[in-house]
Amino acid sequence: MHESTHENASENTYDYVVIGGGTAGSVIASRLTENADVTVAVIEGGPSDVGREDVLTLRRWMGLLGGELDYDYPTTVQPRGNSHIRHSRARVLGGCSSHNTLIAFKPLPSDWDEWEEAGAKGWGAVPMEAYFARLLNNIVPVDEKDRNAIARDFVDAAQGALGVPRVEGFNKKPFTEGTGFFDLAYHPENNKRSSASVAYLHPVMDERPNLTLLLETWAYRLELEGTRATGVHVRAKDGTETLVRARREVLLCAGAVDSPRLLLHSGIGPAHDLAELGIPVAHDLPGVGENLLDHPESVIVWETNGPIPENSAMDSDAGLFVRRDPEQAGPDLMFHFYQIPFTDNPERLGYERPAHGVSMTPNIPKPRSRGRLYLTSADPSVKPALDFRYFTDEDDYDGRTLVDGIRIARRIARTEPLAGWLKREVCPGPEVTDDEELSAYARQVAHTVYHPAGTCRMGATDDPLAVVDPELRVRGLDGLRIADASVFPTMPAVNPMIGVLMVGEKCAELIGGGA
Repeated sequence: MHESTHENASENTYDYVVIGGGTAGSVIASRLTENADVTVAVIEGGPSDVGREDVLTLRRWMGLLGGELDYDYPTTVQPRGNSHIRHSRARVLGGCSSHNTLIAFKPLPSDWDEWEEAGAKGWGAVPMEAYFARLLNNIVPVDEKDRNAIARDFVDAAQGALGVPRVEGFNKKPFTEGTGFFDLAYHPENNKRSSASVAYLHPVMDERPNLTLLLETWAYRLELEGTRATGVHVRAKDGTETLVRARREVLLCAGAVDSPRLLLHSGIGPAHDLAELGIPVAHDLPGVGENLLDHPESVIVWETNGPIPENSAMDSDAGLFVRRDPEQAGPDLMFHFYQIPFTDNPERLGYERPAHGVSMTPNIPKPRSRGRLYLTSADPSVKPALDFRYFTDEDDYDGRTLVDGIRIARRIARTEPLAGWLKREVCPGPEVTDDEELSAYARQVAHTVYHPAGTCRMGATDDPLAVVDPELRVRGLDGLRIADASVFPTMPAVNPMIGVLMVGEKCAELIGGGA
């Protein structure tokens, strides 16, 4: 089937093959090719983002959801949550950093230290600090001109209602509580993204002959020779199939859905599950697809007294962190403040979208529920099943966090200067007050902030459920590393994109291509 590949083996062979030109893959490809003697091929399932205003303009992010650049993964039935959540994963150069809101939080020291405690030796807060300074992205607080008047008043009201500090620059120092405008990876002067592709690939892609981008090329099976990964089978847009070979290493950066998916279709994963689907078992690795993490959040919506000013960076520019439990190392409740009425999920319950409105989205920074990703077919084109098991943790910590969040949101909404903007609470409605009703509402309308992680988690070399070791090498195999959100042992309390970029920087250094 691959005769043509073998005849032209040299032209399809590179020192490193990076699978996924996304958030981490862009960093790694850029860093490795700083050495002119190293050749790198990037396999990216989507098109380039160069010249794509729909992608490069940050404020147009919502228009990308569910569109042609979205792999759009459904979730399995969630008995205690919302079964209609669709997980956007970006099919474009830059990956989810070309698709998301670019909220930019350095993981908190307590997040990294938690990783180290989970067996990720060398990934504690002190050694990881250096990688943030290396990032090439333009990370700045929301610009003054983009600070919407109602978002400013939300910040004032949150500070007044809760007594939390106002934070100007969330990345300046660690925090446990605070409200303010986020840092974003963007260029305020023209609202353009400073995504992984914009920051790491655009400046070099035309001037490094040692960097090859294979766009609209889909990786469907790893090539193994014994216990060594030697390349990947790919299908081009025109249907042509080839084997792209790696002299040194294959670097899997396809994200928390597609990295485990590719491993499983390559026979790397829980042997019993693979055998049941008729996939030949190449390497029994029981942790592949386990430990599926996310940041679920719910929503409370208000109608406003008329329209909201138009200026904004991306419609969710400010937020709030609260630490309810002083025993927690970091925040245990977060809110995004949306300058739009975000009613997609409540509408299914019969709520109507107001003409003008705002939303607060209570979010669980450290969720305790754990899910699982698995295959339902041996056919690589069939999407995997994502069972997040939302709100299934034993003591209902996740569900109770959202109920607390709704109560806190209402306190803020009653506080000036925000209160003067608000006409009425639309969802769940002021009549919904007891814990059980609030919990049922919060869980039914819960959505994702698109942070799947953990499905190839990093751990100690003797941890049977770890998929990669602290050097990001797949346990029991040679020539294969994973670098993306799938390696997260636990979920950072903050939006994870910067953490993924830092994983990319550290991976490049581990390989030997770092600065």
